[in-house]
This record gives sequence, structure tokens and C-alpha cells, in this order.
Amino acid sequence: MMKRVLIVITFIAAAAVTAWGASPQEVARLGKDLNYAGAEKAGNKEGTIPAWDGKDVPLAGWSQGKYRGDYWKFKDEKPLFSIDASNVDKYKDKLSPAQIQWVKQTKGYRMDVYPTHRNAGYPDWIEANIRKNAEGGAKLGKGGESVADANLPGILFPFPTSGVEILWNFLERYKGVGVEFPRTTTAVSPRPGSTEWLDPSGPQHTFYPWAKKGSTHPSQVNNLNMCIDFGYDTPAALAGQRIFICDYTDTRDRESFFYFPGQRRVRRLPSYANDAPQIGFENQYPIDTAWVYMGKGDRYDWKIVGKKEMYVPYNSFGMYDFRKKLHDVLQLKHLANENRRYELHRVWVVEATLKKGVRHTMPKRIFYFDEDTYLALVGDMYDANGGLWKLEENYPIPIWELGGTVADFPFVMYDLATGRYVCDQSSIGVGKDVHFYADSNDPRFKSGWFTAENLRSVSER
Repeated sequence: MMKRVLIVITFIAAAAVTAWGASPQEVARLGKDLNYAGAEKAGNKEGTIPAWDGKDVPLAGWSQGKYRGDYWKFKDEKPLFSIDASNVDKYKDKLSPAQIQWVKQTKGYRMDVYPTHRNAGYPDWIEANIRKNAEGGAKLGKGGESVADANLPGILFPFPTSGVEILWNFLERYKGVGVEFPRTTTAVSPRPGSTEWLDPSGPQHTFYPWAKKGSTHPSQVNNLNMCIDFGYDTPAALAGQRIFICDYTDTRDRESFFYFPGQRRVRRLPSYANDAPQIGFENQYPIDTAWVYMGKGDRYDWKIVGKKEMYVPYNSFGMYDFRKKLHDVLQLKHLANENRRYELHRVWVVEATLKKGVRHTMPKRIFYFDEDTYLALVGDMYDANGGLWKLEENYPIPIWELGGTVADFPFVMYDLATGRYVCDQSSIGVGKDVHFYADSNDPRFKSGWFTAENLRSVSER
């Protein structure tokens, strides 16, 4: 059955890629019958996917810091239906193989499917950048391992012809110049037979130097793509540990610096990328699985398989409910059913296959990217024997302070072999909302913050 489905998807891909070239005629369609992601504004013929309706806006009274879910205009919607182990085969043509397996094997797990809302948009000035990129302003370096040219912020390739172009669309997604978590918890569920969680937490902020209003070339920010500053303040055994991570759009490797309070020293981590395990999480959390995928794609060959309609996480405000207690949502076997929301969307299916001569614990990965945002919403991970190993899901919502952009942060990774899972980048249980900054003069949102010297200065106690 899976082979037949992939043949159908491949046929759709051939038609889509042939038809969508970045000719002047095609570029002229942006903002008309295509939105600025290059996706058809029209819905599907069944009416189950509606036409794209543009930028989402909140109900009156919302301001930053208030729970976003209370101000979404569709907050009172009820599920159309639910998918669980008893009926999952009925919907398998619109699910990924890993989603199907997880539903079947996980007692009590349910996917509530709601009406679809295509509510992702951009400010006018970002739309202008996207048009410039579509006209030839965005180019990748040799092998697709770097960005040679681009107008940022904005989608690089609204008419993608390769899987690596879709990956870069995702890696350059707009989240403002910075995102601040007053606290976030990196949670790993208990080992089988135990009830003891790993859930250290602490403040975090991320920085995107190219995302200020206007048009920025990567070289203007020293080809810096993003930086993360994360530190633990609980539990006591980890308190004081802190890490800076910076990624680049050119061929430079990631820079990572870690502060060890017991030694009062900063150490450079030379290979903290790809399948390197995150420190302190019992090898459950490879670092490139953050946000479904984090880092360059240089170890994989990226191929567009096609497009398909799929039930994916979308408008999942419940995953941003900072008022909830952590383990009311992060339950023993899975995330609470009522805090996840699924909708039917068209997605790009992209297969990543490990290149010859390099290693990775996951030689094959299939990603499902939203056609309206290029967000990686679902990922299927395969082991060295070709078997399904992990399922990942990303939980996006509209970010009103960024002009209607739909962005992501919380994600989950389920281990199909052991039943354990990782949930990270969530504000659940911390009492304060995530703060997205369209602009800021805060020194934490400057490239000079993310040096080894500054890490030592702000960490020593």
C-alpha cells in the first residue's frame, strides 16, 4: 500500500515541479492565484481544504503576554472527528507511516481533527523580499550547503525545484529578530517501568540577525543565521550550566560554547551537531532533531517526493498554554490529546537520504513541509536497518506581533521502539508567554552576545 501511495505522490511532484518555474509569468502569479509561499490560493475540490485567506489577526483585547488561545477567532471550534487505534486505517492515506504506527501502538493516544484554516501571511515588506528572491535574488552555493544570495527575511524559493531549497526555506523561516522564553523545559519521559522524568528548565532566547525590517543580504550579518542562549536553573545538579549555539548560512560549521559551573570554565564543543546527543538526556535527544530539523543539511541528499494532503499539527494554541501545569500536558506516554490540534493541509514531502561516506544514526528521514509556510510539521525517522524509529511533530500558531506570520516552537519526538518521548521549546508550566520581537535594542539580540568571553561573564557566580 505504501509503495502505491508514493507512486501517486511522485506523479504529483513531477507535474508540480514542471509547472512551477520562476519565469516572469510565474513570479507575476505571487499575490494573485498563488500566495507568497508559491502555494495555490484555491482550496481542494472536496472543500476539505479551504482557500488561503491571508494573515490571521487576533480578537480585540489581545496584547503580548495574554494567553493567545483566548483571542483566536476560531477558539470555540469542535473537532470534526478523532483518529485513534480503532479507526486509523480509515485515514492512513492522509497520515505519515510513523503517525500511523504511533497511533496503533500507543494506548489512549488520539488525534483530534478540526476544520482547516490557511491563515499564514507576511507583512508587505517581506512579500517584497520574497518577490525579489523569486526573480532570481536567492541562490545556493555548491551542493546546496550554503546560501550564496538572498533577500531576508523572506522565503528564498517560493517555486522550489529541489528538496534542499525547501529545507533552506524552512531554515530561514521568519520569527522576528528574537524570541525570548522566560523559562522553557526540556522534558524526556521516564524509562519503561519508571515514573521519573528528566525535565530540567531555564531561560532561553534565540537571535536572528537578518530579520529586522527591510532587506538584508546574508553577508551584511557575517552570514550568521541564528544563535541560541540557553541555561539551566533547575534541577540543582544542572543549575548554572549554559550554552551558546550559532549556525551560519555559509560553509562554516556550527559554533557551540558550554559553561560548566563546577569548573568555572567555558569549553568549545567542536562537533555539537547532527546526531550528537544533547548533553544530559540519556541519548534520547539528537541535537539535529530540534524543531523536527535543526542545522545544515550537508549530510543528506534531499529529494522532493511530491505533495499530498495530510493531517498535520496546526493552530495548536494548547501547546503554548503557559497557565497549565507541565505534566497535565506532558503526560506519561504522550502529549495530552486536548492540547494538540490537527488540520488537513497540503504538504511538500521531502526525503533525506544519507550521503555516501558520512555517518548518522538516522540514514533516512522523510519530512512533511507545510505548503503555506515551509514549516516542517511532521518527520518520520528511520534506523540503520530501514525500520521506522521516531516520529516528530511541530506545533505552529499565528504570531500576531509579527504581522500574521505562522511560526513554530514547541515540538515532540516519539521513540517508536521504546515508547519514550522528548518535548522541548514549550512554555507550558512556566506562567509566562513566549515573547517574539519584531525589533529590539536588547544586547542579547546582538551577535556580540554570543562569544565565549561573554558566556563566561554572564555565567560565573
